[in-house]
Amino acid sequence: MKKTYNLRAIAAKTLAQVLERGQSLNTLLPGLQSTISDKDRALLQELCFGILRTLPQLESIIRQLMAKPLTGKQRPVHYLLMVGIYQLSATRIPPHAALAETVEGCIVLKQQQLKGLVNGVLRQFQRQQQTLEAQAAAQDHYQLHPSWLAKRILTAYPDEGSAILAANNERPPMWLRVNKLHNSRDAYLALLAEAGIPGIAHQTLSAAIRLDTPCNVGRLPGFREGWVTVQDASAQGCADLLAAADHEQILDLCAAPGGKTTHILEMAPAARVTAVDIDSQRLERIKENLARLRLEAAVIVGDGRRPEDWSPVAEYDRILLDAPCSATGVIRRHPDIKWLRRDADIAELAGLQKEIINAVWPYLKPGGTLLYATCSILPEENSEQIRAFLASHPDALLTQTGDIEHPGRQCLPSAEGGDGFFYAKLIKQTSVAQAQE
Repeated sequence: MKKTYNLRAIAAKTLAQVLERGQSLNTLLPGLQSTISDKDRALLQELCFGILRTLPQLESIIRQLMAKPLTGKQRPVHYLLMVGIYQLSATRIPPHAALAETVEGCIVLKQQQLKGLVNGVLRQFQRQQQTLEAQAAAQDHYQLHPSWLAKRILTAYPDEGSAILAANNERPPMWLRVNKLHNSRDAYLALLAEAGIPGIAHQTLSAAIRLDTPCNVGRLPGFREGWVTVQDASAQGCADLLAAADHEQILDLCAAPGGKTTHILEMAPAARVTAVDIDSQRLERIKENLARLRLEAAVIVGDGRRPEDWSPVAEYDRILLDAPCSATGVIRRHPDIKWLRRDADIAELAGLQKEIINAVWPYLKPGGTLLYATCSILPEENSEQIRAFLASHPDALLTQTGDIEHPGRQCLPSAEGGDGFFYAKLIKQTSVAQAQE
């Protein structure tokens, strides 16, 4: 692809859309990456992710280097300066190239008059780099989060809170899920070794492999043929706990992008799976994943609060409710979450979760299983949500995951483990009397 763009300007515009317009990188990056070279796709992601991980540090550095902030039409150049400083501080890009490309970005941003300013600020950073970086590094993990979020995490986890905040700012491990319809996990580990991609098997999840070093999916043996899927270990735990069987009616609710849908079908290929999501665009991702893995499911647009509008059957043997949540357990994979979420969102999300689980519970067969899952670490969306549900539904029995006071299983993000994730496995009793036995 002939280069007719300035990647630094693209990164600056992207950051502005995230931080000023509240758009997510998940929404923005795929379209942008389709217009640039393969090499630059990875760099664009590195620049955006890295800057959002360390945003307060970069803001602090810029404040020290400039007499007054850039505002109005000049504001995009503020983000261009972040791109330049991050390159000089955290990448192996030769400084002269980083400087030249960043300064040229002013032209694309229609701020040619600021080329001298950008050049001067970046050169001043180079002269003071050691001191400025030391001052920035002195900020603790608390300061790299919005204060409301850090307080919530530290309150919920007085012992582990600091470690969680630190984990949120680390690069995540790359986990694979082996499709056992094609290979055993041991056989796939051998294929990885032959390809020069070392990995290690998960201790309890039978299909999970953690790579020593993340790599492009194009290098993974049989990826195009559906032999393997990139999926975090904690997310893989959903299908294991759901334990679907062939010929059962399974509902995967809030299913996009379809990682759990396809995992259910790999484990029970003759199951009759219905995958539902409210976002029609994200449903296309489910269809793409099903096609790559050569699996089949009914894919339906639907609002989880109104199953009567879309459910093709009256009752399901098993329901996976991957509830919409704050995604506070996957910040290391999506650092923009720190800056997109607001404190008020948590109560709103908890209310939405309550509506969905209450609406879908009647669609579970007596004796059936509902697995409630989130990629959140906040109790309001997890254990407190399930405790309230159990109190109002005497026919719901908690099994395998926690107790009445602390219902569910909460996973926390760790360097060599999975993301932050919550599960609660509920069985619908055939009668209230049985539930009280």
